[in-house]
Amino acid sequence: MPKPETPAASSDPADAIAASLDDRYGRSRSATKRTRFVGVITASAITIVFVAWAIWGGLVGSPTAQFAAVDARHTVVSDSAVDVTWEFTAPTGTAARCAVQALNSTFAIVGWKEVELPASTEITRVFTERVLTTELAVTGLIYRCWLT
Repeated sequence: MPKPETPAASSDPADAIAASLDDRYGRSRSATKRTRFVGVITASAITIVFVAWAIWGGLVGSPTAQFAAVDARHTVVSDSAVDVTWEFTAPTGTAARCAVQALNSTFAIVGWKEVELPASTEITRVFTERVLTTELAVTGLIYRCWLT
């Protein structure tokens, strides 16, 4: 196997050794340019994919109606009932259904009620519903709401 030639311009043995090692392990200017080119192409491809995903997710994947239900408060009425108050926000003319639950001190469900929310011209409305329980509840809250 032919031995690579060392640069004649340098008289320093350290430079000659460094040049020999660079040649042996492929650390040349062309390798550096090639590595930089591959890095730029890879970064460009990732950027293009991310931008395409963001556009697709923002324009195509947007839901037609959005809503939110937020717990406001609860009042323990007795050992067998709790009043749950929540705020429901949805586009006008949207009917929904919500599940209201009551929990005991070990976070077990001791009361459950599904409530029909009729369509309205108001965007945000406040509802209070009494949930009957099988034992003393320590809290009452909205479990989930869905559009109907």
